[in-house]
Amino acid sequence: MKKVLIIVSFIGLLLTIIPSILVFEQFIELKSHFHLMVAGMIMWFATAPFWMKSKSLDEEESN
Repeated sequence: MKKVLIIVSFIGLLLTIIPSILVFEQFIELKSHFHLMVAGMIMWFATAPFWMKSKSLDEEESN
């Protein structure tokens, strides 16, 4: 499950980077860019917190 969340998170990150490049190269229009960026942002913020959780202080002290 964690690997699926990581993959979806990185796809979301790619959807926030690649559209900017595609607009710069004039492959897509600005409106499409906005839609892809929003989709990527939602994907990232919906999945990343679940696999990026840090260890609690109690766990770190016991190690």
